[in-house]
Amino acid sequence: MIAIYTLWIREIKKYFRSKSRIVGSLGQPILFLIALGFGLGPVFQKAGEGNYIQFLVPGIISMSILFMSIFSGISVIWDREFGFLKETLVAPVPRWQIMLGRTLGGATVAVMQGIIVFVISFFAGFKVENIAMLPITFVFMALIALIFTALGTAIASVLEDMHGFQLIMNFLVMPIFFLSGALFPLENLPKVLNVIVKFNPLSYGVDGIRATLNGVSQFGLMTDFWVLAIVFAVFISIGSYLFSRIQI
Repeated sequence: MIAIYTLWIREIKKYFRSKSRIVGSLGQPILFLIALGFGLGPVFQKAGEGNYIQFLVPGIISMSILFMSIFSGISVIWDREFGFLKETLVAPVPRWQIMLGRTLGGATVAVMQGIIVFVISFFAGFKVENIAMLPITFVFMALIALIFTALGTAIASVLEDMHGFQLIMNFLVMPIFFLSGALFPLENLPKVLNVIVKFNPLSYGVDGIRATLNGVSQFGLMTDFWVLAIVFAVFISIGSYLFSRIQI
């Protein structure tokens, strides 16, 4: 358990040591918030869907957590290329503990990033409908972070170098984000898109955050929670298995 705690804290310290990483990772969420929130807001309102900022913010928070989580997992590849991973793997502790510690650290960093975006959203005019639901919001943020940090670690465990990173971004991360309901309502979608959205774990994370912040839910809070909890259990198991098979 000491190994898990040590790696957890190490990932958090790495985040705070890199000021440029903190600032740089905020650029895309802020751009989406301003460009889409104010650019498409009038169109969204004319369509009778209400305030687009209120709708958009949960999706932007989820996007920030998604990207930071995946990057935290993919950092395994960097550690492998520069020899840092070898130093960790030779430690006399089970590899699943190393993987869990890294996942908790990466997820904590991603949640911090999501909270920063959440705070920034107030300057764009966002309002929380029910303050009492905020603790549950953070639970959903944590579940999203844990799921995609574990997924990133699982992917990084089978990649040999960074050459496949762009492939992951284009064919996995971006579709997960755009097909999650983060930017558009999920009602009246074509059947194919409707199926894809329901198989996308981020859809339930976005819906959970939107339900706790705005009081609007597509799937229901309990459904959101249990789907995310089950997906996390599956991804952490797969990630632990693949991480344990890394050759040094």
